[in-house]
Amino acid sequence: MNRRARLSVFGLGAAGLAVLFALALAGMPDFGTSDHPYRDLAVPAAVAHDTANVVSSVNFDQRALDTLGEEVILLSAVVGATALLRPTPHETQRPPAPGGRVLDGTILMAYLLLPLTTLIGLDVVVHGHLTPGGGFQGGVVLATALHLLYLAGRYESLARLRPLDWYVWVEGSSAASFAGIGLVGLGLGSGFLANVAPHGSFQNLLSAGTVPILNVVTGGAVAGGAVVLLAQFLNQALGTTPQAAQKSAG
Repeated sequence: MNRRARLSVFGLGAAGLAVLFALALAGMPDFGTSDHPYRDLAVPAAVAHDTANVVSSVNFDQRALDTLGEEVILLSAVVGATALLRPTPHETQRPPAPGGRVLDGTILMAYLLLPLTTLIGLDVVVHGHLTPGGGFQGGVVLATALHLLYLAGRYESLARLRPLDWYVWVEGSSAASFAGIGLVGLGLGSGFLANVAPHGSFQNLLSAGTVPILNVVTGGAVAGGAVVLLAQFLNQALGTTPQAAQKSAG
């Protein structure tokens, strides 16, 4: 596809988006009024399914299809970044060079915070239907916990702790599981991504039906995607050398 064709496709899509956006703005309630129809509908719907965190109810129950789209966007972004950052014929892969000196206090704090941050990430994911948080936030925290080793100057230890093949599998299988859970609701005659699991008791860990399940699945997808994405950037920065620079150094 040449440049003119790409611009034509973009122009058509941008024009259609502009029209839809204008229509959406025209249908919104006036600013500063007491009319909040989305709030008035979302909160009772969350309580009806015994979901204490209304935001998680919106993300993983009332508008779960949108969240599936967000997961696909994340997956596509990781795949795209991996393709763009792969070594080119003009680059050479090399073992990462030893890093500079890291303060002992930084190393100590990284080692102390790694298990603590991992536990916090798991807690945010598992309790996302009860308290602020959820799979997206907890997944980022889990990925951050691993990379505390990089801040401690232990890149080799980080590489051993995050085998990329495993994290790629976690990300892909989690995204597929999200769609699979949606098909379960469709198979039961309710609807795609309908909350068909038992709702349990309000404000208890076993509550909200499929919301905590989708939180966990999303946490796996986000954590896996963030780890794979950061690995590509680190590998590009630390383990790739342009051939011209290599010849100059030689």
